[in-house]
Amino acid sequence: MTIRLPAGDGGFRAYEPRKEPFAATPGTPFTSRTVFSAAHVVADPFADSTPDSPAAVDWDATLAFRRHLWSHGLGVAEAMDTAQRGMGLDWAGAAELIRRSAAEATSVGGLIACGVGTDQLTGPATLDEVRAAYEEQLALVEDSGAQAILMASRALAAAAKGPEDYLEVYGHLLRQATEPVILHWLGPMFDPALEGYWGSSDLDAATDTFLDVIAAHPDKVDGIKVSLLEAQREIDIRRRLPQGVRCYTGDDFNYPELIAGDEQGFSHALLGIFDPLGPLAAEAVRVLDTGDAKGFRELLDPTVELSRHLFQAPTRFYKTGVVFLAWLAGHQSHFTMVGGLQSARSLPHFARAYELADGLGLFPDPKLAEERMKNLLSLYGVNQ
Repeated sequence: MTIRLPAGDGGFRAYEPRKEPFAATPGTPFTSRTVFSAAHVVADPFADSTPDSPAAVDWDATLAFRRHLWSHGLGVAEAMDTAQRGMGLDWAGAAELIRRSAAEATSVGGLIACGVGTDQLTGPATLDEVRAAYEEQLALVEDSGAQAILMASRALAAAAKGPEDYLEVYGHLLRQATEPVILHWLGPMFDPALEGYWGSSDLDAATDTFLDVIAAHPDKVDGIKVSLLEAQREIDIRRRLPQGVRCYTGDDFNYPELIAGDEQGFSHALLGIFDPLGPLAAEAVRVLDTGDAKGFRELLDPTVELSRHLFQAPTRFYKTGVVFLAWLAGHQSHFTMVGGLQSARSLPHFARAYELADGLGLFPDPKLAEERMKNLLSLYGVNQ
């Protein structure tokens, strides 16, 4: 039995869905790498909301998905851009998400780290106001018992006059942090408002400032997450880190090679693509735990085509594909998103995402995924 999928050129192609899913079983945390999946939020489809209204979240389904990730040994990176932070989820919603997820992590023994930003600021802000906003969020995350991820700030990018302002703000925050944090460098492909972060659009100069922040406070930095989609730059940064500071790859284009590493080191992981890839990614890391880098690459390399498809420009809309696949996989009962972001990708994009994910065996119930894909196609007027 085949399914008729739009090809993107006005035509159609026949695709025969996979009959059996990839066989992955839940397991304990990993021994060779620390791995976080940035997790999406599940919208409440019955809320009477608009794109400009506060996010309406289905908390039961959202927390159930986090338990799914924890069950496979993955950590959860909470309230990050994968959770539509700044693209439908405001600070009030993010704060509630952090509190609930951190409590859930405590109850099940799951690893969790949560995003700290400045998104309660809704207009132009001074550096003092940026510091205060960061402090408020840092206190909430630390009080929840989660590790803090200091995210890049749109408000700081707008207020900073040069590298010295970044050094001052981040230095202030790191001195305040009670436990080592993860520093997150998110590139403008994920958020155009972050162009010129660390005080320069020249990535070499920005890298120097970023490393200066870490060098001044190595005891307060557990690691860095680099999301620039440039493998060699991440490797170069990784090799310049102080002893004991980890690199968590955020490169959704080149993650297998970066996690596998080389003779001089490797990256841990904090990735949005590990939301849909969770069980398969966990299986691959367990193979790596045995020292089998070749087996790890054989499992994970074939997933890169799907990741590059979901993260294609405009990259910031990758969340739409992530939630789409969660719906097809049965992790939620509907395909709606906070802020109405389910409309951000085209039908041919969805069709290709379905085909690639199905080919990898990512759907626990391939028949359910096929039925839901057909239902979506019918809404667009595609008859089978």
